[in-house]
Amino acid sequence: MSHHTCRVCRHDLFDFPLLHFPNMPKAAQFFPNSESLILDTGIDIDVFQCPGCGLVQLSNEPVPYYREVIRSAAVSPLLLDSKEVQLYDFLDKYSLHGKKVIEIGCGRGEFLSLLPFFDVDAYGLEYSDASVAFCLENGLRVEKGFPDRDNVTLASGPFDAFLLLMFLEHIPEPNIFLQAIYNNVTEEAVGLIEVPNFDMILEKGLFSEFVVDHLFYFSKDTLQRTLQFNGFDVVDCNELRDGYVISMIVKKRDRLDISLFHDHRMALVSDIAEYINRFGEKRVAIWGAGHQALSFISLSGIEGKIRYVVDSALFKQGKYTPATHLPVVPPKTLHSDPVSAIIVMAASYSDEIVRLLLEDFPAYLNIAVLRDFGLEIISSPDNK
Repeated sequence: MSHHTCRVCRHDLFDFPLLHFPNMPKAAQFFPNSESLILDTGIDIDVFQCPGCGLVQLSNEPVPYYREVIRSAAVSPLLLDSKEVQLYDFLDKYSLHGKKVIEIGCGRGEFLSLLPFFDVDAYGLEYSDASVAFCLENGLRVEKGFPDRDNVTLASGPFDAFLLLMFLEHIPEPNIFLQAIYNNVTEEAVGLIEVPNFDMILEKGLFSEFVVDHLFYFSKDTLQRTLQFNGFDVVDCNELRDGYVISMIVKKRDRLDISLFHDHRMALVSDIAEYINRFGEKRVAIWGAGHQALSFISLSGIEGKIRYVVDSALFKQGKYTPATHLPVVPPKTLHSDPVSAIIVMAASYSDEIVRLLLEDFPAYLNIAVLRDFGLEIISSPDNK
């Protein structure tokens, strides 16, 4: 079975693969012995690109062990030394000493075991029973599990930071995986995410880097889009190990504070209510039946004090404002059924309407305009 829909943005993939590799190893971690050799057959790998988000990915199914982290390279002393320096800098820069940090997919604790030396409350999550047992035997706090539901609750959470190191490229449902992490970290949490660097693979033509274990081939741009799609903003990005690895630091996207809309609305409602009360109920009209005026009438609760709404659009005249049910009338109604004041709510057309009103009603009509900064009094004749 193969996937022809992007696993991240759900857009249909391009109709034809970028690359087709026949007779490839069916799993990077499968090595047949002499007895099983006769049964071993290769598989075909198809490399597609998504026209929506640009992400390069395999259409193949994941390998059976994709939930488990296997790090043959982690035994390298050089890698461990550089990772130790990197982790210290990360924890120090984001003031994580004494905070709760979890590594998602910690394997046998190769990197997780470094964290306690940096005065952090370290936890791990790993799917492999053998790896979990190994970690526990070595004094690491590791839970067996895999974030395969966005509403999963991880023990000891929420966490102040997370590590996701060379694992995301294996995950067939990255959105669910990342959203599960998002839901188990604090609002101020930061994360360190690393994946193989497809920008470098592409630049150097490293065709042998395509392997069925890696479902995704992230460039900096497509990794950032994937993370942003799942609620994380990138705050730093580097290349490691001679460009082979993309290393990104992310934070949870802040919820937008739009309380200013409520504050602004309340201020305008107060100004207009005070203005209307100068003239009494049904002695004020509104000019403008556009969406802004209709919204303001609905949100301000002033419809009971307004006589009618004036608008020049013929298709609106003789009808009523939606939700508030004020009659919409032509401009000539200001002559036949006069009011004491009119509030212009016509956005960019307001100044044009004010000029018209001053020309046609110079003697008595009080004119005000609803501006973005408040109510502007244009004309206040003495004879109201």
